[in-house]
Amino acid sequence: MKYLITGGAGFIGSHIVEYLLKEDNDVVVLDDLSTGNMDNLAPVRNHSRLHTVEAEVLNETVMDRLVSECDRIIHLAAAVGVRLIIEDPVHTITINVQGTEMALKLARRHARPVFIASTSEVYGKGLHIPFVEEADIVLGPTSKNRWSYACSKALDEFLALAYVRQFGVQAFIARFFNTIGPRQTGHYGMVVPRFVRQALRGKPITVYGDGNQTRCFCNVLDVAPAVIEMMDTEETVGEVINLGNDEEVTINALAERILGIVGGPSSIVHVPYEEAYQPGFEDMERRVPSIEKARRLIGFEPKLSLDDTLAQIVEFERSRLHQEEDV
Repeated sequence: MKYLITGGAGFIGSHIVEYLLKEDNDVVVLDDLSTGNMDNLAPVRNHSRLHTVEAEVLNETVMDRLVSECDRIIHLAAAVGVRLIIEDPVHTITINVQGTEMALKLARRHARPVFIASTSEVYGKGLHIPFVEEADIVLGPTSKNRWSYACSKALDEFLALAYVRQFGVQAFIARFFNTIGPRQTGHYGMVVPRFVRQALRGKPITVYGDGNQTRCFCNVLDVAPAVIEMMDTEETVGEVINLGNDEEVTINALAERILGIVGGPSSIVHVPYEEAYQPGFEDMERRVPSIEKARRLIGFEPKLSLDDTLAQIVEFERSRLHQEEDV
């Protein structure tokens, strides 16, 4: 098949590109490179089945042509990362909502199946753990722009489901839970690459808050094939599905595990949220997915442990650090 991947030069997108090329598919990547980077596609940059287009997802002329020429759309283009969301909330809301609307409108126009990437942030401050797809959503006040991302992605889901029900579009929605792996950037608040880079440089590992908040991290190599499996499964049309790992770890324990792998003189330092982000910043204490629905519908089962994944990331970041030093 021929896939169009918006945001395909990003972290998750680049791994899906690699997976699809290995399966003998043709892939067209559209990315405006605002947060993505063509270096992420370096392992496959010269592949004969890969084509790249530098443009915004809101460019309807370009998008219309690319959608008409593809068999499937994987829509990943979005503003990502807590820091970017706080620093540029207008861009966050605009690109997330209007970009998804563009993908869905063109999927309808050309009768193409479309995958919509959502996020565990949608669950907000929900207290019922693990998070189940049909559970109520609890978001903070609109005065805290930290919640604009969650709200924009929830609106993306509502819009996708409306296109399914009203127009018969084949839309698939996945909520990603802290997907990690090599090539993820720490520039926009992603915790694991930030911790690893701090440790490799012998700098203090800065944990925001008291570090007792918990998260579940899933290797991108487990997530990438699950996205395609969703699109191959008729029962997942119009469904919202959690994709993640249900192994829960505190951020303090995460920092300690990374220190154990890297070694060296780094220590763990706690930074108040108001210093790391902004006064009144709100965070979720726990974020744990139920992956029963994914197991039932697509046979999803994470294969790579957190320790294995952290080792991969440390190896990748160490290699990149050595390259920077050589330059």
